[in-house]
Amino acid sequence: MKKINPEIFKDQFEERNGKYIFIPVQEEVVTDFLDKIKYKLKKFGKFYNLLIEFISPVYPQPLFDIRKIIRNEIKGKNVVALNLGSGSSDLGEDLLNVDLLPYETVDVICDIENIPFKDNSVDYIINIAVLEHVPNPQKVISEIHRILKPGGKIYCFIPFMQPFHASPYDFQRFTYEGMKHQFREFDILKLTPIGPTSGMLWVVQEWFALIFSFGIKPLHTILYLLFMVLTFPIKFLDVIFQFYPMSKNVASGFSIWAQKK
Repeated sequence: MKKINPEIFKDQFEERNGKYIFIPVQEEVVTDFLDKIKYKLKKFGKFYNLLIEFISPVYPQPLFDIRKIIRNEIKGKNVVALNLGSGSSDLGEDLLNVDLLPYETVDVICDIENIPFKDNSVDYIINIAVLEHVPNPQKVISEIHRILKPGGKIYCFIPFMQPFHASPYDFQRFTYEGMKHQFREFDILKLTPIGPTSGMLWVVQEWFALIFSFGIKPLHTILYLLFMVLTFPIKFLDVIFQFYPMSKNVASGFSIWAQKK
């Protein structure tokens, strides 16, 4: 159990099994066959996240960025840092995992549209591939702005050129200009396109699975996983291509570093 000073919270909570609970505990809604596989794998957090890093079609630049941020700006420092919308991931003892669902690694269970931390109470927030899954991302961003201390920072990754992926829902995508608009209340320190090859690769994997499954949904899932395993090394071309000036037009997503004014 990670150490939390309860005075940082603004709402009443229940403490159970080392978790601070602010909403009725619920399980993930899973209907799609592929999502059922992912849900089972998520129970093996480290293994699942390793698969995502290497086998998924997305170049894992955000994970590289996060490790650098934790090493340089969070680890060993007297700061409050959140892994917001953590899912089954765990970024280490220096960050609190906050999520809607009660994964084993989650420390705080809440709705991130109503984050139960006091105003100006958090120094750093990591938020990876979450805002496409919430119906009102601007509300979440406003909450992030509220709980960050003046000068506090957020690192966020949001998809752009990615196919539909429910966890359990998938609502929207953001362009380069859309990212600037969403974070308009912050000082944007850096906005970076990530993975133009990844943006292409995931779509191609889905396209091949769609064409050769002949409309048979279970076959589509099998073919998609097969094409993913066979073609994932192509994404590592983004070591170079993500730095091309116009990569933002077909980027898999965008990472943003922003600071509360």
